[in-house]
Amino acid sequence: MPRPGFANPIDQHVGSRVRIRRLMLGMSQERLAQLLGLTFQQIQKYERGVNRIGSSRLYELGQILDVPISFFFDDMAESGHAPDLLAPGLAEEPAEFAFDGTRDLQLDKRETLEFVRAYNRIVDPAVRKRLFELAKALANLYDSPRDSAH
Repeated sequence: MPRPGFANPIDQHVGSRVRIRRLMLGMSQERLAQLLGLTFQQIQKYERGVNRIGSSRLYELGQILDVPISFFFDDMAESGHAPDLLAPGLAEEPAEFAFDGTRDLQLDKRETLEFVRAYNRIVDPAVRKRLFELAKALANLYDSPRDSAH
């Protein structure tokens, strides 16, 4: 149970997922607020978890941000923001080319968001897959011990 005067960790998590998706789409807080008929200050409060997002508003956000409602709860159990009993059934099926280690992925960094936006603009699935495989191969260079020949 959250302490009075403090944001609920679940509300913070859901709000952070709203922010991540909004930024991935390149949408401003002002634009999202306009689409919802709110002020950008209200969007700020949602994204920080200060104000709780009701179920009908969450549904609207899912429609506007083009994600299933489950998106807002993804990774919640791994982040420690919710009791384990809430985790089953909330995560959607993993994407075919999902990034490994999403908990380590810094989705609030502009560079990461720009990369994801660029990746999502690649229309050809074969090219997208090759880029994904290249990124994984490069990342694996840093996971394995380097031998002295390199």
